[in-house]
Amino acid sequence: MDVTGVTSPSPATGQGGGSLTSWVSTVRGGLSYAARTVGVPAGMRGLAVEVAYTALHLSVYPWGLLDEALRPGGVHAHHRTETLSPGERSLLVSDLDGSTIPVLLVHGIVDNRSIFHYLARALRRRGHGTVQAVNYSPMTAFTGDIRVAARDLGDHVERLCAAAGVDRVHVVGHSLGGLIARYYVQRLGGDARVDTLVTLGSPHRGSMIAHLLPPTLVPRQLQPGSDLLRELDEPAPGCRTRFLAVWSRMDQLIIPQRNARLEHPDLQVENVQRDHVGHMAMTIDPEVVHLVACTLARTRPARERVVPRAAAI
Repeated sequence: MDVTGVTSPSPATGQGGGSLTSWVSTVRGGLSYAARTVGVPAGMRGLAVEVAYTALHLSVYPWGLLDEALRPGGVHAHHRTETLSPGERSLLVSDLDGSTIPVLLVHGIVDNRSIFHYLARALRRRGHGTVQAVNYSPMTAFTGDIRVAARDLGDHVERLCAAAGVDRVHVVGHSLGGLIARYYVQRLGGDARVDTLVTLGSPHRGSMIAHLLPPTLVPRQLQPGSDLLRELDEPAPGCRTRFLAVWSRMDQLIIPQRNARLEHPDLQVENVQRDHVGHMAMTIDPEVVHLVACTLARTRPARERVVPRAAAI
């Protein structure tokens, strides 16, 4: 059983200063955890990658907005093979079913589809002919509602199915995008359309960071124990969607980090832990990208495991 990561501190007992004591304990535990995770060579490398990629992503962020206006379907909107190498074409031919299922990418809070540039190209090289990334409003974090965003995602899925002539899609959600997609699957009947849902660093049990955001609806929904998260804990019998939840011990935006695990008795879930990958870099980490591609191609058994640090790509 996977027992790594951070667990929530036990509630403080006593009266008066209980809440303050709990927060002090949380901060102390967080600092100790950060020292153990980042204060090693692999952790330092992971931190450097996270900082560098965040800076790079900020530089291309405006292009993600402009690209949507120029190419609504994204870079890889159609099933074309002339740009693929012979080896990449063989992947498509050997997995016709997997390659014909469109892949929809859903970004995180105050972000856009530019976060998926590397992942989309990697999936294309693995033979997925239709890879789209949807942009939802960056103001969703401040003026929106996860439930409304999930309904909008459902409308996009229906349009994609109609355009591609299919009845199922795969969805990959980063951060908040994974939670939006999960709500669509569990609460809005999206399991009839979504074959596989992959979440990367999504706050399935909330994040303490949400307490630091403006007190609007979405930050409240992302707080541990919120009404929306309790709703997602309700029974979901017969859910047909497969789930892959990737979480990292070095995720700086999901606190505690184990809250990015997806645990629900009615769902077919595979939880995979990474040790030294930051929140933003999760979409470019080679092992994560390889795992996502293999999961969508159904080449890995569905069971809980820790990705080896030196796994072959």
